[in-house]
Amino acid sequence: MNRTKGDEEEYWNSSKFKAFTFDDEDDELSQLKESKRAVNSLRDFVDDDDDDDLERVSWTGEPVGSRTRPGSFQSLSDALSDTPAKSYAPELGRPKGEYRDYSNDWSPSDTVRRLRKGKVCSLERFRSLQDKLQLLEEAVSMHDGNVITAVLIFLNLTPACLPEILFRELEVRQIALRHLIHFLKEIGDQKLLLDLFRFLDRTEELALSHYREHLNIQDPDKRKEFLKTCIGLPFSAEDSAHIQDHYTLLERQIIIEANDRHLESAGQTEIFRKHPRKASILNMPLVTTLFYSCFYHYTEAECNGTISAHRNLRLLDKQYVLTALAARAKLRAWNDVDALFTTKNWLGYTKKRAPIGFHRVVEILHKNNAPVQILQEYVNLVEDVDTKLNLATKFKCHDVVIDTCRDLKDRQQLLAYRSKVDKGSVEEEKIDALLSSSQIRWKN
Repeated sequence: MNRTKGDEEEYWNSSKFKAFTFDDEDDELSQLKESKRAVNSLRDFVDDDDDDDLERVSWTGEPVGSRTRPGSFQSLSDALSDTPAKSYAPELGRPKGEYRDYSNDWSPSDTVRRLRKGKVCSLERFRSLQDKLQLLEEAVSMHDGNVITAVLIFLNLTPACLPEILFRELEVRQIALRHLIHFLKEIGDQKLLLDLFRFLDRTEELALSHYREHLNIQDPDKRKEFLKTCIGLPFSAEDSAHIQDHYTLLERQIIIEANDRHLESAGQTEIFRKHPRKASILNMPLVTTLFYSCFYHYTEAECNGTISAHRNLRLLDKQYVLTALAARAKLRAWNDVDALFTTKNWLGYTKKRAPIGFHRVVEILHKNNAPVQILQEYVNLVEDVDTKLNLATKFKCHDVVIDTCRDLKDRQQLLAYRSKVDKGSVEEEKIDALLSSSQIRWKN
């Protein structure tokens, strides 16, 4: 089909797709506009008799003239004087809401509702303190944390709302106050947070916020001195003990790090040659520091803080034993492991004791490839018979299984276990000797 010049211009200057804009059009308006364009596009498909009735519509939705014949349009004066042609879609004008967007004439409640929907709107029109507080009240009543935080950021950034004024108003608005405290903690604005706690006379929270500033101090000596200034702050009894422990631990870590860096660079210490350090000990947790000390300095406990860290920093016996066991077992220092669980009573008698339970000791030793003889010794120390048999079977401690079945006089279980040992082995001969013994009164 041949196109006239007018048709060609309309073809190249129109599009089926709407360009992306940041205009905040109402969804209903957009749908109506699209419907009108679709209806007016029907002119290419209707009969020539109906061409007089079709109407051209601009992007704004206003009619710009009536089409009489293909390629021939009326003048503007003719269009204005003619009787309006039949319209296939309603005339569209901008709703009042759009003009309000541009004039920024939104009430506090409307503004908060738009913020909640994620729509962009300026808060600059709320200039007076009364307007700002009314906006905050609307945000709080909406129960939306994001909106409350957005309004609080606006209040904090405006020169008219000085910190002391903002703090005073928030003191009677606890929900907004909690959101501001959370926001300041998230962004790390320690100065404003300290000012807020000082104004509210929250001494303990003020002290904790001051203590958190140590995280921004990288130099270990400066961090240690800063922690020393925190010791006298008004913390709770539990927190005061924690601050003191933190200072003591860092003080010990600085000494250990300086000494070990020197020993490692000299290359004359065997353990540092066999097991080079993977990281600095500075600012590590207490348990990590204890493991490090037990690994590299177990025989120098008092001077490097292995035992003293356990005593002075209130580490639980279970934590200490578990950490020391893991460190010494990793080095396969079995004598140290044995000494760790050997205790003496006041009469001089020795006894094995494990605060973590000997079943856990066995699992840690097996994980570190302890010899069967070592494993069997500690499996025998497990008090619960079923647990002992399960561990002995799992880790192939044959003697423990055989002796336990004998003590239980359980012939059937011993006979079943016979198939799990090697043919012709010492263990098989031991089982056969027990099964054929007439001195054992089997229960089954």
